[in-house]
Amino acid sequence: MTSHTRPPRLRPVLTALALTLTLAAATGCGTEVASDTEAARSASATPAPDRAELEARARAVQTVAEHVWVTEAPGYALARQSVGVVGDDGFGSVYTTSEGGQIQLRVERLPHADADCTDGPAAGSAQDPVVTCERDGEQWYRATESGHAYAQEQGDLVVTVSGAREEVDRAALRAAARAAHRADDRELDQVLPPAGEAAGRQPVERGDLPPMGDGAPNNDVGASG
Repeated sequence: MTSHTRPPRLRPVLTALALTLTLAAATGCGTEVASDTEAARSASATPAPDRAELEARARAVQTVAEHVWVTEAPGYALARQSVGVVGDDGFGSVYTTSEGGQIQLRVERLPHADADCTDGPAAGSAQDPVVTCERDGEQWYRATESGHAYAQEQGDLVVTVSGAREEVDRAALRAAARAAHRADDRELDQVLPPAGEAAGRQPVERGDLPPMGDGAPNNDVGASG
């Protein structure tokens, strides 16, 4: 495993982190968090809907059932209001702790270079450049001073699990990345919004967040102040 210092180009980590940090407002204001106990009780109590209904519910959030992935990490639970489409037909969700920690899961169509940071220049920014870029098992790990992520390729999809370094350490992030998998029918039923409730739902985006960097709000004002 060889570490490299890379010039700025960390799109998967920082784009994901910007969205992750913006979801803090949602998770602090009425976001419904699915506890492990609640999910297990729900799963054992009722059978999963048929596949046609699950696929319809996936389409309602503008994705497809095959692009819905889930993960697990000790102390983290899915924030249901974070579930939504990424890009044209990808999928995104956020797992949170009671202390406010967040792990973001994204599934989207990306080129190979956006997953394998060792295969070319890794994305980042002048303010928050890549400090680590290396292969870790079957995945790639990359980090800046503020955020880090694991990425894996699945056909034409890239699955990224990311978080802020001050909120989630590498061991926890690695565990979540290795636990990530395509949702089965029962998990689809637990993750996807109920029929009729999710038309047009997308992950929360804040307009004042730059596409690169550490996600700090843009507080510039015009000449008039």
